This record gives sequence, structure tokens and C-alpha cells, in this order.
Amino acid sequence: MNNLKILKKKAAQVPDASGIYLMKDAAGRVIYVGKAKSLKARLSNYFGRVLDAKTMMLMSHVSDIAYKLTPTESLALLLEASLIHKYAPKYNVSLRDDKSFPLVKITNEEFPVVYITRKKENDGATYFGPYTSAWLLKEALKIVRKRFPYRSCKQMPDKACVYYRIGLSPAPCIGKINKKEYARTIKNISFILEGKTELLIKKLLREMELKAKAHAFEEAARIRDQVNALSAISQNYAGLSNQGELEDLKNLLRLKKLPVRIEAFDLSNISGKEACGSMVSFYRGLPDKNNYRRFRIKTISSIDDYGMLAEVVGRRYARLAEEKLPLPDLVLIDGGRAHLAVAAREISHLGLNIPLVSIAKEEEHIYTKDKPAPLKLTADTPALNLLRRVRDEAHRFAVAYHHILRRKKVIGR
Repeated sequence: MNNLKILKKKAAQVPDASGIYLMKDAAGRVIYVGKAKSLKARLSNYFGRVLDAKTMMLMSHVSDIAYKLTPTESLALLLEASLIHKYAPKYNVSLRDDKSFPLVKITNEEFPVVYITRKKENDGATYFGPYTSAWLLKEALKIVRKRFPYRSCKQMPDKACVYYRIGLSPAPCIGKINKKEYARTIKNISFILEGKTELLIKKLLREMELKAKAHAFEEAARIRDQVNALSAISQNYAGLSNQGELEDLKNLLRLKKLPVRIEAFDLSNISGKEACGSMVSFYRGLPDKNNYRRFRIKTISSIDDYGMLAEVVGRRYARLAEEKLPLPDLVLIDGGRAHLAVAAREISHLGLNIPLVSIAKEEEHIYTKDKPAPLKLTADTPALNLLRRVRDEAHRFAVAYHHILRRKKVIGR
């Protein structure tokens, strides 16, 4: 009973998001794998209603529940099937045994065809699945195909089809892709269907680095986009999910090392009253809230954004220098070239050398210390997306602190 209460409490803390869940027995073996559009709702059903005999039997053996998020339920379907294949859970019997569930078939030919079937034949093809929903499987393959275009026509045509014109087929029929490159695409798709997305990300990152070193920047950018798409699919936030953005930022800013730790500053004040500053810290592209800092402005009493920024940046890095604490890999300032110059001056006065950039609000141009002209990035650039997230979080944190200070002044607490 105590274990059931623990499991119920754990299930209540699961996010209201799509993903898969794994139920494990006392020995740590996976005995059931399931998917859900809402993990919170699905898992609560195991504890808040009368269960049928089969489910009661399952729950009597469950000692732990783990889960993994996915951006959509359709992608949860792919992960569910790969994990069932991997673990062969005792209570997923119907999915393993029923022959009517859909499969993904990759044919055995020079330019393999990828399509959904319900019949598994001894024809040398590779099969993945089975999957519990044909509709979700189609949706998942649409997502995969956007970044890894493949052939779907069962007879090789003599001219390019509509899928080539909309970017979903590499058109081997008219020689737009060679056998080696197409085989690489099929291998990457197989990695995804096998649930090896994180391994594929690592592989692609190595390829991207080699392309960049060879100055094949268009190819590197294409691989970068694949990495970002896969990161979203995998939703693994142990460091891989934002790796593509970090690599892109490193390359664009020509940093000596990956900006693993980014610190960003913003100010908040209304007519100079209750002025404050904030600093947020991102680690591997994700908020590290334990290292956020708030600054109540002490030396500036007028409306002087530059003076306030100088105070906040100076206080932060004077303390790090005094306590001999690690410095960030990159500092981000919310503002234009003048704001960047103020922060750079404060850091220089402390005898520190920290890469520094600023991002202007209106056009979102990126300013650096060593270039007179700003970087103008397109809206879908991964590096810009990362800087936006960091900047927006610094602004949110600054405004939240400002509201606290104003409330304290008005009501005294």
C-alpha cells in the first residue's frame, strides 16, 4: 500500500504533455510501455478508477514508473514501439502478437522505398513496429520526412513526382541523389525508428563539424537543421537537445569553445523607481535557475540604463573574480552597441576576458565587440533562437523582481 501511495504521488507530478511511460517491477525490469497525449491524465487513470483484471495484475507488479517526453503523440508512438521491441515487456503481449497492427517497411533495393504496411513478408525488406495507430504513424513519418526526404513510390518513375517539388523526396529517379547519400538517409531514418535518436544526433554532430572544417557551410547548415529537428523529437535535455544551437552559436561568433554556460542581463524600472537588474544563467541551452541572481540598484538614482547596467555587470563579475569562481563562456546583454560597450568596459576594468554580445530588441541584430556591423540572422537561425530564449528569460526575471519590489514598497511585504 505504501508503494502504491508513492507511485500515485509520482504520477501526479508527471507533466501534462505527450510522451511514453515505462512501468518497472521490483527488479527494475520494464514490464509495460505505454504512450499518451497527456502523461498526467493517462497515469492518473491507473490510480483513480476501478481497474479491469488485467490492469490490476499489471499494477500489482509495478514498483516504479519512468517517463520520457515527446513533442507530439505521433512521435511518442515511434518511441513506444522501439522500446517494446527493445524490452519485450511482459504486459505488452497484444501488440507483440497481433498481426493487424501497422508496420513501417523499408524495401531491399538500390533506392529503398519507405511506406506503411500491415503485412510482413519474407522479402529481404526491413520492418519496424508494430505500431498501435496507423494515423499517428502517418503523422510521425511526415515529421521525419521533412528533414530526411525519402522515396515512397513503389515503382521508380521516369520523372520527378510532386514529392520532389515540395521537398519530401530526393528524386533518385532523375539522379538528384546518389546511392551512397541515399543509403545514409535510410540509415538515419532507421536510427529514428529504432529509438536511437540520441545516437544519431551525436553522429550528425560529428558530420557537421567535419563539413564546417572543410568549409562546406551549406552542407553543415543542412545537418545542423536535422540535428535541431531530431533534438525536438528526442526531447532529451541531458545536453543533446540544444547541442545544434550551441554549435551554431559557437561558429557564428567564432568562439574558442562551446558556450556551455551563458549569463544574460536585463534591467527593469518605471520612471527610475524601484530599479533593479536580473541575471539569468543557461547551462547547455537550458535555464539553470539555481544560478539566477537579482540586483537592487544601489548607486544610480536617476533614469540611467547605462549606469545601472554598469553597476550590475560590475558587481557580478567583481564577485566571481574575488571568489575565484568559474566565469561564463558567453555574456549576453539586452540592448544595442552602446549597451555592449558599457558591459565590455566593466569587464575589462576587472581584468577579465569573457566573450560578450548584445541583442537589440527591435530588429534582433547581434552586436559583437570586434565588428562594427551587427550580425543579421534569419528568424529560423538556431543561434538566434537560443539567444532569444535567454534574452526573454532575463527580461521575464527582471520584470518579476521589479513587481516584487514595487509590491513591497506599497504594502510593506
